[in-house]
Amino acid sequence: MRLFAAVLPPHDVTEELAAVVAELRKLPGAQALRWTGVPGWHFTLAFYGEVDDDVVPALSERLERAARRTDRFPLAVQGGGQFGHGRALWAGASGEPAQLRLLAERAEAAGRKAGVEMREHRRYKAHLTVARSREAVDVRPCLSVLDGFTSRAWTVDELALVRSNLPTSGVPGEQPRYEVVGRWALGGAG
Repeated sequence: MRLFAAVLPPHDVTEELAAVVAELRKLPGAQALRWTGVPGWHFTLAFYGEVDDDVVPALSERLERAARRTDRFPLAVQGGGQFGHGRALWAGASGEPAQLRLLAERAEAAGRKAGVEMREHRRYKAHLTVARSREAVDVRPCLSVLDGFTSRAWTVDELALVRSNLPTSGVPGEQPRYEVVGRWALGGAG
């Protein structure tokens, strides 16, 4: 299974962002981007890649422990940025980024302790990818719009383990499908 740990924004927050993204898609140059689908929007905490089925129980147990050790915290989608000269356009986060970073570190450690082969550690940057491109794209007009965006704040109260099902048909515009395979309350909430 291709897995990652994530924070999933509530539906009304993704709808707020979707309205802004609809405006971004009308900007000059937007047709050069591949826009991600609302159902797949998430803040990745740790990417595990292909994980053997027999490792999933240990990973789940460690993620549950990481969630229990992390207090609930406020978060909002705010602003944006890019990676790789427009190869990834993303919305950012505000509220308690230190808590989000802590949860990401714990999710990464859970993977390592469960025996998942993790890539080298990188400093965590909270982001929700809204578009991608294979080539460099000038996304400055999009960033100007995202800079003025802040969603309503919500309380992050769970950690999710998500399975990513990549498109296989080769149909242009086909999106990966995401399936939540585990959820754990933060701080023992819920």
